[in-house]
Amino acid sequence: MVDSIELRGLRVLAFCGILPEEEQRRQPFEIDVDVDLDLHAAGSSDDLENTIDYGGLVSAITALADGRRYGLLERFASEIADVALGDPRVVATRVTVRKLRPPVPHDLVSSGVTVRREATG
Repeated sequence: MVDSIELRGLRVLAFCGILPEEEQRRQPFEIDVDVDLDLHAAGSSDDLENTIDYGGLVSAITALADGRRYGLLERFASEIADVALGDPRVVATRVTVRKLRPPVPHDLVSSGVTVRREATG
């Protein structure tokens, strides 16, 4: 059986985009992450050691946003997925990254991508 931890609505400022103005200033993004793992032991023990410390995961995601520049949302989301899969207990992850002010001449609330990745081996 696989359970999930959900993180919703993490807001970060990051460099992501290929237009000149996107390379000059940080833009607002919203990130959702699901990590799939067996939470049976955590549910029985009530011990943080038996689950993912989502505060640590959020800090790692924020560090990616602060420390890197991305051309594409796909790359940004993929790197977040790699961080989530860095914990050997995680069997799969889904990451959505939304650009909250996409640079288009239309009334578009956000643009985004979702990637799904599974642990290998």
